[in-house]
Amino acid sequence: MPGPLPAPQVVTLINEAYAAFNARDIDRVLAGMTPDVAWPNAWEGGWVHGHDEVRAYWERQWAEIDPRVVPGTMTLMPDGRVAVQVAQTVRTPEGTLLSEGQVEHVYTIEDGLVARMEITGTEDTV
Repeated sequence: MPGPLPAPQVVTLINEAYAAFNARDIDRVLAGMTPDVAWPNAWEGGWVHGHDEVRAYWERQWAEIDPRVVPGTMTLMPDGRVAVQVAQTVRTPEGTLLSEGQVEHVYTIEDGLVARMEITGTEDTV
């Protein structure tokens, strides 16, 4: 059974982040993150921290792959984090499909900004 919905401003923050990511508007995404944000480096492994590391990670990633993420159901977890069910499609820069599936992203929000994102599950269909 899904939990309660997050506050409307959190839903807007997260939806805006996905839209900016898909538009490759790094500055717009970073504006919604704390300066010391912790972000998973799902493509290479490990973590990146802070705006400069997130920017560099995404620039490397986007040179090699073309990921698109579409948020679906958002649930407020008992600990205050927000779980988002995400449809993810990854292609080569030339358009060849590499993977497609569902992932769960879990966000920690502090003072109205994303402080941490975790990937808790993946389900590839390709």
